[in-house]
Amino acid sequence: MLFPQKSAAEKRVDLRQGLQSGRILRFPGAHAPIVAMEVERQGFDGIYLSGAALSADLGLPDIGLTTLTEVSQRGRQIARVTALPAIIDIDTGFGEPMNAARTIQELEELGLAGCHLEDQENPKRCGHLDNKVTVDRDDMARKIMAAADARRDANFVLFARTDSRATEGLASAIDRARAYVDAGADAIFPEALENEKEFETFRKAIDVPMMANMTEFGKSPLLSATQLQDLGYNLVIYPVTTLRLAMGAVRDGLAEIARTGTQAGVLDRMQTRSELYELLRYADYNNYDQSVYNFRV
Repeated sequence: MLFPQKSAAEKRVDLRQGLQSGRILRFPGAHAPIVAMEVERQGFDGIYLSGAALSADLGLPDIGLTTLTEVSQRGRQIARVTALPAIIDIDTGFGEPMNAARTIQELEELGLAGCHLEDQENPKRCGHLDNKVTVDRDDMARKIMAAADARRDANFVLFARTDSRATEGLASAIDRARAYVDAGADAIFPEALENEKEFETFRKAIDVPMMANMTEFGKSPLLSATQLQDLGYNLVIYPVTTLRLAMGAVRDGLAEIARTGTQAGVLDRMQTRSELYELLRYADYNNYDQSVYNFRV
């Protein structure tokens, strides 16, 4: 009862099949397990674990300061609470090719359905900031090859993210994406495309599934899921949306208390106690506890 009935292997099959379904999958970001539970309740297709959101939740900027242990363990905490597949951001793989290979095996063991690996140099930066630096294409291809070879579950999905649109231009980014597919990537994530035409051009040039990033306040236009599906994209992420919504509400609520000395004026904006208990399945836990400890021999 503490875990969903669906196994990690089954979730990976769901992700693989979903990417081939012809409809776009919608993966909102979740920086905490309880957010993932609400994502599932709202009927989405999966969970996305953003490196930027996890860094921010730890009070850190998104510049590669988080560790494999921090990221993978938060990944486990989030992935385990729903029946949805979860994709996690592993930045540059926490090191060189062998580090990336170990990362993949850790994620498999911890129940993740897929991840994306990017071609920035460390220290990396948010994909929608200026002055990014990308590694040599062949160096990234070797890292992808190592990551792909490390898989023990063939259904674990490896997305290759390229940040090279900003550093080298669209044509070079497409060439990199093709090289990454040849190296073993299952899918491509082109970061920070600047208009709908670029999304269309990239999609037409690549034969494997593709992810679109609809982050707020970035370089890409906020295209709808329908628009992206019509362009041929297979999956869309909303990486930091829930964190931004939550922090906006936290800021406003604390400001109200600081100003008035009470939270009474913001009660209508809060999740109620009963709504929280429903999401956490308090009644199920209570029933389970009684069935275990209140019995007759």
